Amino acid sequence: MSSGDKGVQGLQYLNYFSYSLKFLLLNVSLFYLKQDKRAFTTQIFPALVFSNEGGFYMSGNREYKSDVFSMLMQDKERALQLYNAMNGSSYDNPEDVEIVIHDGGISLSVRNDASFIVDARLSIYEHQSTVCPNMPVRSLIYFSVILSDMLSDKKKGTKKGKNIYGRRLVKIPTPHFVVFYNGEEEQPEVQELKLSDAFEKPTDEPNLELKCKVYNINDGKNKAIMESCGWLNDYMTFVNKVREYHADGAFDDLAIDIEKAIDYCIDNDILKEFLKTYRSEVTKSMQLNYEFDRQLELERADAIEEGLEQGIKQGLEQGLEQGIEKGANKMLFTLVTKGKLDIDTAAEEAGVSVSEFEKLMREAGYKVPETV
Repeated sequence: MSSGDKGVQGLQYLNYFSYSLKFLLLNVSLFYLKQDKRAFTTQIFPALVFSNEGGFYMSGNREYKSDVFSMLMQDKERALQLYNAMNGSSYDNPEDVEIVIHDGGISLSVRNDASFIVDARLSIYEHQSTVCPNMPVRSLIYFSVILSDMLSDKKKGTKKGKNIYGRRLVKIPTPHFVVFYNGEEEQPEVQELKLSDAFEKPTDEPNLELKCKVYNINDGKNKAIMESCGWLNDYMTFVNKVREYHADGAFDDLAIDIEKAIDYCIDNDILKEFLKTYRSEVTKSMQLNYEFDRQLELERADAIEEGLEQGIKQGLEQGLEQGIEKGANKMLFTLVTKGKLDIDTAAEEAGVSVSEFEKLMREAGYKVPETV
């Protein structure tokens, strides 16, 4: 076991606690959601973002990939290998790497996937299956929290910290913000997200700027990086095997599919020692994330439908008006199919004739109800 792997088990216990607490907070949040207490819900469960329709969605897709990536990045050798691949450098001493773990207590949302320092450069890495345009804002928060910890010397157990109000300039590590993307939606090899894009008042010379590079690590993308960092390439093989074995999406088979992917990788010397050592932790972590995302999707669908039904009772003025954009017809199809909305009203709301609406339903694979 390498030196960096020694901290993985402790990180896993933190992950298990985090997701258990998230499930608890989710249930509390849903209770308060029904009472329209959004401020409280958002405060205790920051990952939930409320939509104008009264529903909610998960800000950022925290799937199984992110936690396994975090575990792998706790190893200094792996962190250094990825750093060299990203920067074209050739550092060879893993002890040059200082892993940065934010001890944010219950602040579960303020913790990125991997942060470490090499030669006074702070690398803040995130791994996602969706490209989030808010990554510069999130990265700014991550950096602020990490910097606050550094300046207060929390890790050293001192109370004094560094004096940022004094005459002497306090030096801080140079930050670099990177996102590794491996979602199924087509994305360019590299794209740059800027904090200034989020400013309500655009300016050519922002006083504060933060740039975040997003690298696509799917098959055939950024080959130079993948070839230079063998474990990252192996990691993507593992992720793709999970996708392959779990292609049917049957939730009851999730654990079996994860185990099959692990067996394949071990048999083919792909992250072999890591998966053998942390097999149980990887499986549980993946399941927890997958279950969490699945629960959110179910609750989101229920909340959307409940909001639409309430809108219908109020005259279909506001609820459907906000929802009828791309994909809104599916909502109408579902309500008609379930008998909660008559087809004449649905067609009117969609802005088409009844016959055209019935045609759209059939083309989308929905059964048109028989008229009496």
